[in-house]
Amino acid sequence: MNKLRRASLMAAVLLLAGAVAAGCAKSDTEGGTSASGGEAAGKRIQLEIMESASGLPSPDKDFVKQELDKALNADIVLSAYGSPDDYQNQLNVRMASGNLPDLFGVNKAQMQQYQSQQLLLDLTPYLDNELKQVKDFIGGEEAVKKAMVDGKVYAIPKAPGIPSMTMWIRKDWLDALKLEVPQTLEEFKAVAKAFAEQDPDGNGAKDTVGLTGGSLSTFAPLYGAFGTVNPGEFFVKDGKVVNSLYDPAMREALAYFKSLVDEGAVDPEIMANTGMQHQEKAIKGQAGIIFIDWANIVKNEYVEQIKTVNPKAEWIQLASPKGPGGQYENAWAVGNANSMFAIPKSLENDKEKLQKVFELLNYVSGDEGSRLVQFGIEGKHYNVENGKVVATELMAKEAGYTWLYQFTGRPEKEYLKVKFAEQTEYIDFASSQPRLETLNGFVNYPEGFNVADANRYLEEEFTKFVYGKRPLTEYDDFLITIGTTMNYDRYVESAIQQLNALGYGN
Repeated sequence: MNKLRRASLMAAVLLLAGAVAAGCAKSDTEGGTSASGGEAAGKRIQLEIMESASGLPSPDKDFVKQELDKALNADIVLSAYGSPDDYQNQLNVRMASGNLPDLFGVNKAQMQQYQSQQLLLDLTPYLDNELKQVKDFIGGEEAVKKAMVDGKVYAIPKAPGIPSMTMWIRKDWLDALKLEVPQTLEEFKAVAKAFAEQDPDGNGAKDTVGLTGGSLSTFAPLYGAFGTVNPGEFFVKDGKVVNSLYDPAMREALAYFKSLVDEGAVDPEIMANTGMQHQEKAIKGQAGIIFIDWANIVKNEYVEQIKTVNPKAEWIQLASPKGPGGQYENAWAVGNANSMFAIPKSLENDKEKLQKVFELLNYVSGDEGSRLVQFGIEGKHYNVENGKVVATELMAKEAGYTWLYQFTGRPEKEYLKVKFAEQTEYIDFASSQPRLETLNGFVNYPEGFNVADANRYLEEEFTKFVYGKRPLTEYDDFLITIGTTMNYDRYVESAIQQLNALGYGN
């Protein structure tokens, strides 16, 4: 090759490199619509992704994979494990062997474990540049705090959801007993007791209960009336970070729950109810008040079941009653991420693949990619009318699995209103109720603290308090025991320090 030809080739290479760089820069600044705005150029790169989920179709029927592959010039290989235990085992095997997927789902505990083993990529340096679109999409600085360990970010939390849980009450039972919708704690107790004792379904049998639920979470929507939150949760009260176990209002709440039980206002089987048994009782007409998400009571399939049992059954959403601490629905965990995705540290040595992972995350966080992983293909699974997404019949039939590719989450409220247009009023009610915000999702557990052991002991003793098996006068003894034998004192001290450092409380 003569010098002139070699010089010409070098110039062509430099021009091509410049064009590729310009294309990448365009993608970053314009929302990552694709690696280069459509059919991505360059080397086709395989990305292996793992998560705990179910419902993934075979690759030939997986139109999301096909569209992502085309847009990003990639070969995305997603493995979804329906069992969390199977997923954990597979992930551990991969971690131990050093054969890591390029992107994988983690919860808080997994993130802490793998970070301590130095297996995760520190994403902090990339958040304001390569991953800026992702960071903005999931909620900015506040969101990335959920995935911090020692001030560094080791995963991408999904965009936050919206509250869906409220209490529901049988309006037709209220009417039958000539009762009003309860507004206060005392009215609530009276109504729940009447549902259990006064034959609201009129069948002449004492076969109904008042408030039902699963375990102690049955009472979750009532803590707010005392100005506190679920047992063991951290929140800001009077300007300071507080763990609710040490909040004096917790004893008041426990005393009220015991009075509900003593009055016969609560389903006597709440501690035995498993899975969705409380929902089954509501559907079968056995219970009059339930704390549940809207989807499990007013989705069309459940409405049909309820009407089959009793065509006159009318469930309405119930705002939590007022109490001495105010009127709040169940607490809302602002620090929790539905799930998170991490990148292995080993990808630092494969810049090309790392860039492709970033492109994928940016793409599903941009307009085009986000709509693909929310609703499917435009013109097939949805149409855009007057700027709004309108579902076609095919969306329900074919796009039920697209959430598996929502690695950075979705704009929850807009998404739900498209997919569940008939339930919009219930979605709005659930998401708009006032709630106290809890912060546990931001907290990393200190060494020596076993959260499972502490929670087990907490539930055992709270059950005793609620059912009168242990007097509330022994509550201080309970705090001493959990604080000293479960390392709970160390946990609380560490959590408050962490939350203060993140800007919560004094």
